[in-house]
This record gives sequence, C-alpha cells and structure tokens, in this order.
Amino acid sequence: MTQTDGDARELRDIATRGTAIGARLQGLEKAVAAARGRLDETLLDETIATVERATGRLRLSAHHTVVAIAGATGSGKSSTFNALTGLELSSTGVRRPTTSWATACVWGSEGAAEVLDWLGIPPRHQTMRDSMLDTKRDDKALEGVVLMDLPDHDSTEVSHHLEVDRLVELADLLIWVVDPQKYADAALHDRYLAPYNTHAGVMLVVLNHIDTIAPEKRQGMVDDLKRLLAADGLSAVKVIPLSARHGIGVEELRQEVASRVEQKRSTTVRVEADVTAAVGRLERAGGDAAARELGTAQAQTLEERVAEAAGVPTIAAAVERTVRTRAARAIAWPPFAVVAGLGRRRSDDLLSGYHQGSPQAVAVQRASVDNGIRALADETAQGLAAPWASAVRDAATARLEETDDALDRGLSAVDLRADRVPGWVGVVRLLQWLLFLAALAGGGWWVFLVVQGTVDDAPEVSGVPLAAIVLGAGLALGLLLWLVFRPLVGGAARRRGDDADAELREVVTRVVGQQVVVPVNRVLASYSAFRAGLAQAQQ
Repeated sequence: MTQTDGDARELRDIATRGTAIGARLQGLEKAVAAARGRLDETLLDETIATVERATGRLRLSAHHTVVAIAGATGSGKSSTFNALTGLELSSTGVRRPTTSWATACVWGSEGAAEVLDWLGIPPRHQTMRDSMLDTKRDDKALEGVVLMDLPDHDSTEVSHHLEVDRLVELADLLIWVVDPQKYADAALHDRYLAPYNTHAGVMLVVLNHIDTIAPEKRQGMVDDLKRLLAADGLSAVKVIPLSARHGIGVEELRQEVASRVEQKRSTTVRVEADVTAAVGRLERAGGDAAARELGTAQAQTLEERVAEAAGVPTIAAAVERTVRTRAARAIAWPPFAVVAGLGRRRSDDLLSGYHQGSPQAVAVQRASVDNGIRALADETAQGLAAPWASAVRDAATARLEETDDALDRGLSAVDLRADRVPGWVGVVRLLQWLLFLAALAGGGWWVFLVVQGTVDDAPEVSGVPLAAIVLGAGLALGLLLWLVFRPLVGGAARRRGDDADAELREVVTRVVGQQVVVPVNRVLASYSAFRAGLAQAQQ
C-alpha cells in the first residue's frame, strides 16, 4: 500500500470511525479485497471509488447539503435554478453558455469553500447568496444549501455530459427537470434514472413547463410520468409539476428542498444509497449463494476415490496375502514350507507390478483421479456465481498433472515391508528347523539301529529307544508349534496390510490436501470474506 493510500485510509477512518455508515463502507472494502482476481477489476475499482467518494463527502461540512439540478436541453433547468435562487445566475434559452462547468449558488458561506473545492466548481461559477444585497426574499429555510445548475445531460459536447456524470455522483439531492415533450426520453431513463433506482430517497423530479398543458390534462401527464418512474424502480420519487416562468410549483419545490435540508439527512441518505447500489452491483456479479467450505466428508470422499484409483485397497490386500503366505511358510514344518511357497508367487507378482508400474494401469489411474477431482470441483462450485465457480474449478484442476505425479512418487516411495515377516516368526522358524533337524537325527539314528540290528542294545528311556523318542519329539513338537502359532499369522498379516493401507492413504491425503483441498478452500475462504463484507455493508 502506498503512502497516499495510507493517508486516504487514515482520513476515511477518521471521518467514519464509530459510525454505522463507516462500518458499511468498511464492509464494502473487505468485499472488494476478497474479490480481487475473481470479479471484474473495473467494477471493483468503481466500488472503491464509491467508498472514497462517500468518505470524502462525510468528512466535509455536514452543515451544507449539495443539491444538483439536472436536465436536458430546453427542459427549463436553468430557469428552475434561477427561480429557486431568486436571481438570474444561469443563462437560459438561446443565451445558455456552452460551458462544461456547473454554476453554484450557496446559502451560508461559512465552511462552503471546502465543499465547493471538493465539487470542483471554479470560483468564477460560485455565488454566495448571503453576500447579495437584495433583501426581497427570506432564504433562511435554504441555509446550508449548495445549489448547482448542471450542464445539459444530452449536450453534443462530450465534456458537458461527463461533467453531469461526475456531479450526479457527488450530489446529496438530485432534482431532475423534464418537460412535457421529452419526459419519456429513453436516454434520461436508461442512463440516469433506472441505474439510480436505489436513490429514490435523494431524488426529486420536476415536470416543468406545466403551463403549456391544459389544466385538465396536467394530472394525467403527472401520472404518466410517475408510471415511467415506477418502471425505473423509482415509484417513491416525488414529482412536482412546475412552471418557472409563471411561478407554478416553485414554492412547493423550495419547501421540499428546505425540508430535506432541515432533516440534515440528505448526505447520509445519499451515501447509504451509494453503498446499497454498490452492494447490489457486487452481488449481481459475485452471486448471493451462502458461504461454504470444502467439508471433511467431501475431502474424505475424494481421498477414497483417489485411493481406489491408485489401487490402495488392492495393494494392501496383496501385502496381507504375501505376509500371510511367507509367515505361514516360515512357521510350518520345513518340508511343508516348500508347498506353502507355491502360493506366494501371485502376490509377489502383483506387488512387483505395483512398484515397477504398468503404463496401462497408470493411464487408467490418472484418468480416474482427474475425474474424481473434477467431480468434486463441480459439486463444490454448484450454486456459485460464474466467477467464483470458475475460480473453484481452476483451484482444483490447475495442477492435475502435478497431482498425478506427486501421487505416483509418493505411493511408490512407501515401504510396504511385504518382504519382511514379524520378528517372532523368525524365532518360530528357527525352532522348527531345530526340531526338524532333531527329528532327522532321531530318525537317522533309528534307521541305523534297525539296519545294524542293535535296536535292543540302544539307549532307552522308560523302555522306549531314545532314537524313537527324539524322532517323535521332533515331529510332535514341530506340529504343536505350528498349531499354536498358525492362528497368529492371520492377525500379523492383517496388521501389516492395515499399516500399508494407512501409509498409502496418508500419501493420498497429503497430496490431495496440498494440491486440491487447500487451494479450493482458499478460494472458498475469499468467497466467505466477500459475502461477509457484503453482509456488513448491508447492515
């Protein structure tokens, strides 16, 4: 933020601190900050300009009410201005000057200079009503009014209607002067009235030259004008029939302006209307869907889909089968281990294929992962306005290839430990081999004794040859050891499979979180801030 921006913000805070309108303006600023990069920058810049314009007005004289009289060429705008001031300050008819500057008449010069400077009215176009020598009119009721006669809004001079556009945005009260011939002019309604349908509280419409209409037809024309205003969304705007030349309605207009001045609310009402209009424009562009975030359940659904696409359940099951096969073979009686080893080849092949990678399998996995992410993005973006929905989809899918590569690297780096059995299995395997060797020794001894015919002379224990005891004990204890530890193999294999599943899913969760969930929630957080800012601006 530049020093100029900082100074402007400090002035804004001073002007609005502790006020309801100040909080609303801050809400607009927050909404704009959250929408940067999402909504049209021109719209956002215009909104900030509204905030700055409103704050600039609020820190100026609260004693003065800026009233602008606007109208088309020939509407009698300047004659209306002269009738209100009681002076011939604005040229009328063919004497209308071709200047792009507005003329201003001020009741109450104290503190007015700063307001006029803010309005950009040159000194030569300013008149201080309280400095005039005439005393024929009591102007106490208009004390504090800065009355401006604007250039013709339909002028062929571009500078003229640019000046009208500028000052219409600055006025606390707008008086639109129309005539019986052009009060339905589309240029007026489309360019100035309909776009300001939130500003009915700071607007008056004067139907001038009413003297040119037969008395019995005047009310019908007024009613028709009201109908057009209602179509513009301005049904609450007061319409005053007037003839500046004959003085018809002039006093009613003066009293209406005086009452607005007496209430001292025109400035605040204008700022509130500007804020309401800005909120409406932002809401139309950014949508009014409720704030949201990517919930745990949605993230878990995506993680599960990605895990399925990456073959995590299949690999975990293969780990479990491999560990079970190897452990079962390890604790079995050694001759049976050879048979048990035949069942491990398929699982080993599957795991080998996982680590080495199959081009066909990888292509299918990536397509499934991409489809899952896109489906999540579409579900999350549902109901959001197009800019935010597009931002959500971009956040989720902008790094699809990077996501796929990260999954591939992360999953391949996981040590599945399928080639290692639990430590206790090794102990059992050693015992089985010792018992097997003991049985072999006992059996060989027994065979030797039988061949030599010396069985009767062999050592005995309780009348049983020791060789037979060693042979039987080796076989029996080996079988017993297998029966005792066999049920534990399944549990150990399941735990190893669960561990592999958990580690693989941890990789999936980390990658999906970094590449999809966090970026999407960042966009949704900015949308929530946008909605919160608008809600504050609407209070």
